[in-house]
Amino acid sequence: MEEAPKTLAKSRIRLRSDLESLARETAHLLKLDDRALRQRWSALFGVHSSTPVSRDFMIRSITYRLQERVFGGLKPSVQRILDQACDAPSGVAVARLPKKRATAGTVLIREWRGVRHRVTVLDDSVVYRGQRYGSLSEMARLITGTRWSGPAFFGLTRRGKEAAND
Repeated sequence: MEEAPKTLAKSRIRLRSDLESLARETAHLLKLDDRALRQRWSALFGVHSSTPVSRDFMIRSITYRLQERVFGGLKPSVQRILDQACDAPSGVAVARLPKKRATAGTVLIREWRGVRHRVTVLDDSVVYRGQRYGSLSEMARLITGTRWSGPAFFGLTRRGKEAAND
């Protein structure tokens, strides 16, 4: 049982050290001249910047790459969406983005007519004010008194985000 706290403490120390190093390196970027900044860019990205890019863009890009090294990069699902968007010919619509989903443990909050409603999503139901209900649509109906798509009411679909907050 003694191992876990020691491991956690070591992880925190390593993270703190990584954060401090990242902060120092980012501050150092601001002091570099354009030539040194381009060299740093080439070292991190493995390519020379063939088109002129602004100093601000280089600093932001380098800092993001450094953060990726400390915290990790994008999730594979997000990377696939970005790759799809980049690979699509100009003017061609990219396939729709995946639908937002409320997974177990998600807490949805919606204000309706001046009252804030909080719903917790479970694997097979939702909890609202301590009671279990079968679906988000059932919740939306209970809250509004009319038939609503639960995902739309709680902003998980485009239509829900566009709906007026009555």
